[in-house]
Amino acid sequence: MSKYNSDSEILHVPFEKPDAYHSLAMPVYHTAAFEFNTAEEMEAAFCGRSTDHTYSRITNPTVQYLEKRIQTMQDALSVTALSSGMAAISGALFTIAKAGTNIVTSCHLFGNTYSFLNDTLGSLGVEIRMCDLTNPEEVRKAVDQQTCAIFLEIITNPQMEVADLTALSAIGKEYHIPLVADTTIVPSCAFQAKEFGIDIEILSSTKYLSGGGTSLGGIIIDYGTFDWKHSPKLSQWADRYDKLAFTNRLRMEIHRNLGSYMTPQTAYMQTLGLETLQLRFEKQASTCLELATRLQQTPGIQSVNYTGLPDNPYYELSLRQFGKFPGAMLTFDLDSREHCFAFLNRLQLIKRATNLFENKSLAIHPASTIFGKFAPEQRLNMNIKDSTIRLSVGLESCDDLHNDIIQALSDSRK
Repeated sequence: MSKYNSDSEILHVPFEKPDAYHSLAMPVYHTAAFEFNTAEEMEAAFCGRSTDHTYSRITNPTVQYLEKRIQTMQDALSVTALSSGMAAISGALFTIAKAGTNIVTSCHLFGNTYSFLNDTLGSLGVEIRMCDLTNPEEVRKAVDQQTCAIFLEIITNPQMEVADLTALSAIGKEYHIPLVADTTIVPSCAFQAKEFGIDIEILSSTKYLSGGGTSLGGIIIDYGTFDWKHSPKLSQWADRYDKLAFTNRLRMEIHRNLGSYMTPQTAYMQTLGLETLQLRFEKQASTCLELATRLQQTPGIQSVNYTGLPDNPYYELSLRQFGKFPGAMLTFDLDSREHCFAFLNRLQLIKRATNLFENKSLAIHPASTIFGKFAPEQRLNMNIKDSTIRLSVGLESCDDLHNDIIQALSDSRK
């Protein structure tokens, strides 16, 4: 066991090889290829018999260091860093799924995630079974021997739905199905996925981890908790690699064939972002809770959706899984689409922009943007309302954010 607490240990994860100039920060290895001393060393690296780097589309020392830090922080079997959150979702599910298998999930998903599952994987012969993940019995009825994953967002974006992870994990263990979760909404400093039975964790590091929207990235974390001999696609890999079956197929085939590895520049910025993650999250999330509480009493706002509010239907479950501060995103409803647009147009401090958890607060109308190309009946089925505003809370003071919302509401009702 380390003699340091987790915060200190993460800051002092050693480099794999000493830096020639004793740099305190991992240097950016801005190179495509790496030289070898001999042909034999080159062969060993390319054939996987050594861990030497060959080409930065496959591995890179700067990216590897970010992966190692997250692996240490999460007590994980392995971590793979990719070019975006969507690259992480697609990489993980391409690794697990094949034609003839099915994924049990919910229609309450982020727009591109829904499209990837329904359109991309669906067109390749993977059946997407959408059910109510908050109802364990419905999930139990949906799974079978060809179910390759139960997939969910731990807090759905933007519906703010919360499923019981322990119950879903129990179903997964009973039927030998991995629980795969997108945990982007609540970072690891507030939520430990492994403790709730998540086998494969996926997150968009573009969000909290990047340190303020500096770069795009995605992370896949394999906790080594699933026996892949039960996987319809990975059983043969498990015969050879055991617990590393998922990670090895992801790294040896999927991400290198798709060309989706993280760049060293991104890894450098996100390693720095990781060092201040907890400080930023505590500020953003505590402001989000205070702001959500104030907005409940603000004239012109019809309802506020944040699972940290005591009157939220998911409050007790959210408190048990995520603690007092379940992320720094909330939604609220006005009385019409027209008032939402007028409200957004009157904002002065809060930025009209997509993305989540930057240092600046961001507001968006999901129905006309993220879900703008979905048919009206699809949006209705996904519970995407024309009256909803999504707010990502940044590092500004709660007073300033609330005042900006009040003035925008006042002018939008004229």
